[in-house]
Amino acid sequence: MTTKLTLTVEEDVIKKAKSYAKQTGRSLSELIEKYLETLTEEHRETKQISPKLRKLVGAVKLPADFDEKKELNNYFESKHL
Repeated sequence: MTTKLTLTVEEDVIKKAKSYAKQTGRSLSELIEKYLETLTEEHRETKQISPKLRKLVGAVKLPADFDEKKELNNYFESKHL
């Protein structure tokens, strides 16, 4: 169930956020929802994640069939071979 939420945010921040949302193909509501989910996850070990990386969580959409190990292996092979 979704619920409407009213926020008070600086105008320039809203403009930047809307632009970012548009560039990434998402809505501002989706960005905020994902950010709040990230903040409130109970089982996440945030001590191991840097603050810069925490800001990126949810910002990248990967295909459902994305294979992280395969892509990482391909990267290292191309870099070192």
